[in-house]
Amino acid sequence: MNNSVVWVDIPVAKLDRAIAFYSAMLGQVVEKESGPGFSFGLLPHAEVGGCLVEATADSQPSRTGALVYLNAEGRLAQALDAVKAQGGQVLQDTHPIGPHGWRAIVLDSEGNRIALHSMSA
Repeated sequence: MNNSVVWVDIPVAKLDRAIAFYSAMLGQVVEKESGPGFSFGLLPHAEVGGCLVEATADSQPSRTGALVYLNAEGRLAQALDAVKAQGGQVLQDTHPIGPHGWRAIVLDSEGNRIALHSMSA
């Protein structure tokens, strides 16, 4: 499909810490992958993918940039517990978003604002 989202890079200050945070929050393993001169944490995905990338001068963690939604289908409460346990912060607790389900907005361990989405609370 043209003009659809195909990938997301989430900048992080400490890759290993972010991998642990996202693995706990998502309840799935975030795999660390490396190549010559780079490493990243590959987020679990089906169609649209993404990864955690080490911050650079032009790509820093942010709580004011684009809001990335991650799937927490059927496990929003567990995901929010993991956010708190892993050093993140719940900015907006679970709330309805009309016919589009439910979301919560969190601050990850790196300072990024992230939305967690589920069709059920």
